[in-house]
Amino acid sequence: GATLVRTQNDFVSSVSHELRTPLTSIRLLIESLRDGRLDSADRPQVLSLLARETERLDALVSRVLELSRLQSSYAFARDVLDVASVVDETIAAFDALTLTRPTPIARRVQPDLSVIGDRPTLVRALVNLLTNAWKYTGDDKQIEIAAVENRRWVEITVRDNGVGIDRAEQRSIFEQFQRGRAADASGAGGVGLGLSFVSAIVRGHRGKLDFESRPGETTFRVRLRRRSDRVNAVEPVTARRLSS
Repeated sequence: GATLVRTQNDFVSSVSHELRTPLTSIRLLIESLRDGRLDSADRPQVLSLLARETERLDALVSRVLELSRLQSSYAFARDVLDVASVVDETIAAFDALTLTRPTPIARRVQPDLSVIGDRPTLVRALVNLLTNAWKYTGDDKQIEIAAVENRRWVEITVRDNGVGIDRAEQRSIFEQFQRGRAADASGAGGVGLGLSFVSAIVRGHRGKLDFESRPGETTFRVRLRRRSDRVNAVEPVTARRLSS
């Protein structure tokens, strides 16, 4: 309908705008090399900038393609997942991404919790939340991932002791290409699609995603339907894995 078309048009417009920035930088850098306006001493720096902008463009295109698949054609599996195992895999993946600055993650998981879902994308969503927490906290990083039962839901939370999300920016935090002032000030990498990515995955699981934030503490909460004891078996559906 009209709403879907408008959403698609907004997405294309946003992508076009975000692609233009690194493309403009790359074009200007190439022109400076081609026209011979640079001293030989400046060439290594320009080549380094060119490599950085190319990597930024590649990351942006990859994330856009992933998000587009999640929002349209990705088939989420409906497998029985042990929540403790999912959390452990998430922490292991996070540790692998942060080898240059290892950060212990506090783990608090209620035993015997299970949900129905797609393991690869759920792990990636939780890794995104941990990585966000890691990026936007200072040297004294305190990050916790927890999972508890709450009636019909399993709540998985990621809590950090970072600077918090400015109140004026909280309403748009899940929109595509949104990066808060704290994110920009921190110098952390990213293209502003991480939380859109998490939101798309949670929607694909028919779950809920929200957060609470104040200076010194932010908590993101993923709520997934708890697997009922009355469910004996779920027919698995093979999910197409996203590209790395």
